[in-house]
Amino acid sequence: MQRPTSDHANSGSSRRQFLRTSTALAAAGGLAATLGSVRNAHAAGSDVIKVGLIGAGGRGTGAVAQALNTSAPVKLVAVADAFPDNVQTCVAALKEKYHDKVAVPADRQFAGLDAYRKVLATDCDVVILATAPGFRPIHFEAAIKAGKHVFMEKPVATDAAGVRKVLEVNAEARKKNLAVAVGLQRRHEAGYKQTIDKLRDGAIGDIILARAYWDSNGVWTRPRRPGQTELEYQVRNWYYFNWLCGDHIVEQHIHNLDVINWLMDGYPVSANGMGGRQVRTGKDHGEIFDHHFVEYTYANGTKLYSQCRHIPGCLDLVNEFAHGTKGNSEIGRGLISDRQGKELWKATGNIGGGHQQEQRDFFAQIHKGEIPNEAEVGAKSTMTAIMGRMATYSGLTLTWDQCLNSKVDLGVKDFLSFDETAPVLPDSQGAYRIPTPGMTKVV
Repeated sequence: MQRPTSDHANSGSSRRQFLRTSTALAAAGGLAATLGSVRNAHAAGSDVIKVGLIGAGGRGTGAVAQALNTSAPVKLVAVADAFPDNVQTCVAALKEKYHDKVAVPADRQFAGLDAYRKVLATDCDVVILATAPGFRPIHFEAAIKAGKHVFMEKPVATDAAGVRKVLEVNAEARKKNLAVAVGLQRRHEAGYKQTIDKLRDGAIGDIILARAYWDSNGVWTRPRRPGQTELEYQVRNWYYFNWLCGDHIVEQHIHNLDVINWLMDGYPVSANGMGGRQVRTGKDHGEIFDHHFVEYTYANGTKLYSQCRHIPGCLDLVNEFAHGTKGNSEIGRGLISDRQGKELWKATGNIGGGHQQEQRDFFAQIHKGEIPNEAEVGAKSTMTAIMGRMATYSGLTLTWDQCLNSKVDLGVKDFLSFDETAPVLPDSQGAYRIPTPGMTKVV
């Protein structure tokens, strides 16, 4: 990934040409002529990068704030969310801090499950996709069809069908010269980049074992409200339903798994694991596990021991480690030591701040007319996490190909109304079916 780039005198010209070319290709791929003409007029007449937000919760609001905090001329012009209160809170908070960089009048504030379509019909150049992850493949496909450059949060899907869709759509994005970034921010942090470079250069010899952790107390719950339909309840409480979240191994632990994939320059060929629900067992905890342990194997035989847990009072650790024939590394702190534990090297770049840096990198590249594309990395690290969930839910040893080609989908579709039937339903007692190793079908 390139480091942030300062603005140059000719950057507006190069960016306008970039958007003009992207628009022409998008229109040739089937975009409506009216939308294409709007984007051509905009690209020819302005140096401002117009951003539309789809998913106005905490992460979406944060991503826009970081985009507005770059050196590129960025303006927020449209916001959508399933819920009107999220839209209003997001716009008000951003307007208070960023003033005229937020130009989102009432007629460009959209709410409802179909609101994403309305953002894509505006003249925005870039869309930020930050809804519940289950909707990501649907929104990504629509954004590329509309000729938009995309920043999408991780994970990019919740099942194998979604991953396959993202890979398929990304081929179209490349044909249309549309930029795609994914919110795996560690890849943009200087300390991580320096450490991975050193490890790849052989600083600890051959990598024989890696470890990755996301052990914490867990996240929020959002109890059922009077009058909610089942689908609305699940979308509000999305973290606890696999079709929306993918389980916390997918939604959260993907960050750590992605670091090891980055280090290994590849993806696991097999996985087995175990997990369950020890303390997070209530009806408001949906259907996901509260702990997973997975043993991944890479093509060269290197093992990754992966651990994620949401149980209060236990080890609190979010980090990645590598062990080699000549030494060890605590990747998350940018440290390399010998086999006896003596520190040999420490990264000089910052660990942390990646959310801001990824936006600096993305918008600097767009402003220069470059076309970054992180979709394949995002899709395959998402698949690595899904593979781990499939292993813990089934209790089986599974191969990469088995998992990627799985025909079991989680029921994600383009819902347009909260009155539609949710993909999973509670029993008569209000409880949801929990995956059972040895019984649950995953491939």
